[in-house]
Amino acid sequence: MKYLAAYLLLVQGGNASPSAADIKSVIESVGVEAEEAKINALLSSLEGKGSIQEIVAEGQTKLSSVPAGGAAVASTGGAAAGGADAEAAEEEKEEEKEESDDDMGFGLFD
Repeated sequence: MKYLAAYLLLVQGGNASPSAADIKSVIESVGVEAEEAKINALLSSLEGKGSIQEIVAEGQTKLSSVPAGGAAVASTGGAAAGGADAEAAEEEKEEEKEESDDDMGFGLFD
């Protein structure tokens, strides 16, 4: 990940096509030893793919089809799902009330 971050920093800084030496200098400038094999693997995976903006845009379209947990339920706005979530939230609140220290007859610092 640090190699990709260094690559992206160089591109954002105006270097449209960073070399392995450029990436290595960024990594080593923060006191981390750079591994040539990982730098070369990154550059070979990006080779022939176009600009970084095109790669990011392509990745965003691929990620848009991936469900994101609770966000998918909230964005659909389904009545059945919303009703079930509301009932679950009420049940959790009731359970919390039942498990409070007040019901046990003593508090944490008594």
